[in-house]
Amino acid sequence: MTSGTSDALFVGVDIGTSATRGVVVDVSGEIRAFASVPHTVSTPADGMAEHDAETVWWAGVSEVCRRLMADPEVSARNVAAVGCSGVGPCVLPVDADLTPLRPAILYGVDTRAHEQIGELEARLGRQAILRQAGHVLSSQSAGPKIAWLARHEPDTHAGAAAFLTSQSFVVARLTGEIVIDHATAGYFDPLYDLDTHRWNVARCEDFVAERQLPRLAWASEVAGSVTPAASAATGLPAGVPVVTGTADAQAEAIAAGVAVPGDTMMMYGSSTFVMRMTTAPARSPTVWSAPFLWPGRFGVSAGTSTAGTLTRWLAELLGLHPGRDEGAFEELVRLAASSPPGANGLLTLPYLSGERTPVDDPMARGVVAGLTLRHTRADLARSAIEGVAHAAVDALRAVAADERPIRRLYAVGGGTRNPVWLQAVSDISGIAQHVSRTPGAAFGGAVLAAFGTGHLARPALPAGGGPERVVTPDPAAHRRYAEDHALYRQLYHQTRSIVHALAVPRPGGPQ
Repeated sequence: MTSGTSDALFVGVDIGTSATRGVVVDVSGEIRAFASVPHTVSTPADGMAEHDAETVWWAGVSEVCRRLMADPEVSARNVAAVGCSGVGPCVLPVDADLTPLRPAILYGVDTRAHEQIGELEARLGRQAILRQAGHVLSSQSAGPKIAWLARHEPDTHAGAAAFLTSQSFVVARLTGEIVIDHATAGYFDPLYDLDTHRWNVARCEDFVAERQLPRLAWASEVAGSVTPAASAATGLPAGVPVVTGTADAQAEAIAAGVAVPGDTMMMYGSSTFVMRMTTAPARSPTVWSAPFLWPGRFGVSAGTSTAGTLTRWLAELLGLHPGRDEGAFEELVRLAASSPPGANGLLTLPYLSGERTPVDDPMARGVVAGLTLRHTRADLARSAIEGVAHAAVDALRAVAADERPIRRLYAVGGGTRNPVWLQAVSDISGIAQHVSRTPGAAFGGAVLAAFGTGHLARPALPAGGGPERVVTPDPAAHRRYAEDHALYRQLYHQTRSIVHALAVPRPGGPQ
């Protein structure tokens, strides 16, 4: 499988929603070093989610790389390539010196640009956008967020030499090259043409020029090499090749072994992201189609707005192990496990940040139905996790709407440590999940770096990967959850007008 030297090492770094992680991997797939730095998301207003690119993205990557290079198991002179991934698509305006002009607007969890979505659909036509971009505009789309900046922060917008996302900013800081991969660019709709694999800003020139968008490349293509200044900041050797990289979900897919059309990945994290590999885009208003990491393959994807963020919020609300995230998580799972499937008649809509697939409703809100005086904290915990699972299954069914069978469903991400969530997804969907033992997107970045520099013969997980365990659906639970899932869908539609009214600020006090 390998064609490079046996002592070559590859650095993979991933910027997640709540932490930056990095690994050093050799050509056999063995992890030589691991490092992680936590960070937080800023929520300046309802529907807004941001990262500070300097203190979160660049500082986090620099710290992780310094730790990796200082690890006694790593010889820096053997580092052969670097691959980066990150949350996305994000919108970060930078000046000509790559200085951020404001905090980065995050991916689909940030719903601020809903007015711009409507305006762009009216201008360009919903069907025309679908034909060009492969999906309709949603909170996952970067284009409307650039338009939002033009309207609400015109001075910042006017000073932007480029609009970047997380990994493209880090690669630019490492190499001086402004580049983005096709897989991430596919979410900069309506600015990317899915058929030609080129930017197309026609009729959008009032808020973006093509010169402000990064050069396009495939994820494993070498973007440039580590500059002396970046070497001083990160500890990475100067001159080492850096590949273009990709978004965290695509890197997770590579790490998990998604390689054959029909393979599907569910990423359990702060939100849930589902991606299915195909040989052609699926132009549908309910899913997102974008190029995958190399020509001739596409990722058909869907995502929710909340998942781990909801369980973290509930743990804090219930006062579980204040100040100890891990302890709070374990206690919440224990509570949930002590309540039976169905949470003794509770049903939760987990839309605390609006919702993406399939309802595409930034004004959706959380709902707990069926409460009585006999319900306990355990029932609330169980119902919240089941609500997140119902939402994940909605996203999964959206990417499989063509009725072609899912060849294999891989479960990845930190949320796979939650057995209640995992089992509920399998029980609701009736589909077995192969839980990967890969360390995640950072590992996928290292694989892309190795492949892009000729040290791997194909962009696949080296020997030693594969599923850790298989979660199979319970037939009795599946029958019970089928009824609950129908009620879950009904609950959204019957409360939609009420929660929309509640979401609108009214006189008499802050909302």
